[in-house]
Amino acid sequence: MNKFAATNVSCLNAAKSPHPISTGIGYLDHMIDQLNSHAQVGVSVTVSVIDANEYNVNGLHGNGSSNEQQKRTYEHINRYANEDQSTLLTLVGSVLGKELRTLLQSTATGGSTSRFRCPLDEGLVECILEITKDNGRLVEFTLPPYGKYPLNIGRSKIGTLRTKYVENFFASLAQTSGLNITLRKIRGDNGHHVVESAFKAFSRALRNLLDGVDAYDNVNYNDNGPSNTAFETMWGLTSESYSSGLAMQRMGKVERSTKETSILVCVRLFDIVVDEKMGKGDDQKKEEEENGVINTGIQTLDQFITILAREAQMSIEVQCTGDLYVDDHHTSEDVSIALGQALDEALGTRAGLNRMWCATGIYGDAEIEVTMDLSNRPDIHHNLSLSNTDEEYAGDLSVEMLVHTLESLATNSKSTVHIVEKRAGRSALQTYYATAMAYGRALRMCSAVDPRRAGKTASSKGTLSV
Repeated sequence: MNKFAATNVSCLNAAKSPHPISTGIGYLDHMIDQLNSHAQVGVSVTVSVIDANEYNVNGLHGNGSSNEQQKRTYEHINRYANEDQSTLLTLVGSVLGKELRTLLQSTATGGSTSRFRCPLDEGLVECILEITKDNGRLVEFTLPPYGKYPLNIGRSKIGTLRTKYVENFFASLAQTSGLNITLRKIRGDNGHHVVESAFKAFSRALRNLLDGVDAYDNVNYNDNGPSNTAFETMWGLTSESYSSGLAMQRMGKVERSTKETSILVCVRLFDIVVDEKMGKGDDQKKEEEENGVINTGIQTLDQFITILAREAQMSIEVQCTGDLYVDDHHTSEDVSIALGQALDEALGTRAGLNRMWCATGIYGDAEIEVTMDLSNRPDIHHNLSLSNTDEEYAGDLSVEMLVHTLESLATNSKSTVHIVEKRAGRSALQTYYATAMAYGRALRMCSAVDPRRAGKTASSKGTLSV
């Protein structure tokens, strides 16, 4: 007989639930809360025991010291930590799955498939969702081991949650929701972040499923984004999101001068009217080329920034006079630092922004996926094969500086960036430009305004400033 019962279960589309998330396991509460923050689904569930007389569960009351109150609070939030977690997580997944099925069936604009990757500084998990007519199933689940400590085993507990039962939660949720769910760990050595990335990736994939938008819909992908009616309605050039972004007139400007370089960088987000074929109007493109808006003295770096600007649909001005008579190192590094700092200034607090996205870039034979989070926590991970090339230069930029410019850009824009090389280019230059394309596309979507957030930060913490 099941020991547990679930009450006040709800999954509300773009609305807050009046009830709490209280499963009796604190870390599980925190993970389910990702649905509130990242799926914009008002989730609630309270777990209780069927016969409360059999259990000695501490409440929130007490007149003792603050330490005693804190202990009582902890014991209440984690009141079922030593109970049958397999049964508890199966129950919670099942009841939430039933609510999600009802929600998906009532959403007329929803899609049928969705894929999303969530980047954390020490974890990257991919979630793929597919709506079925019958019971769903957990198609793939490769999260274990949860981190690398202990060696080759990973964590058995995160807080009071036993990690081996995370699979129970998603398996039961898949069955009752009618979703086929794939959760695939791409990389990650931190158990907490692997599980968190999985819940966030699921939440983001679910949001896109409800919106009818797939971040990886690269069929007929053009300079305006995926050729998809739902995408255009939600994020396109005529959307409320785009007009709101334009109205904010976001700009960042950095001027810096050292003995090695003198640099001016100016960034204006969503400052380009995009042409369907060119990405910029011909006259504007010609004018920018004539005026040398991007002029670092290194053609490869100029082209990288040009591609990034076009795909991100932003205006970037770069003027640099550097000590190229010494080497390309100082110029390429300092320009990337200044560009990242200008982006950080333009993005501001990140409040109300979409914040996360993943995008693909193809240039020549190279195919690169970039997953980005405007997290205020700078970090970058990649598997680029540039370190294995026998080339010394990519055009007129030394190969050793290619990854270094990416690191400087991500770090100084305070972004978490995961780069996955799906197919290497025939040259380092192809791989570099494909990365610029994917990076720009991800940045465009991360920096987009989500009007449903009403200026609030997409975070379970409520802020990205700390």
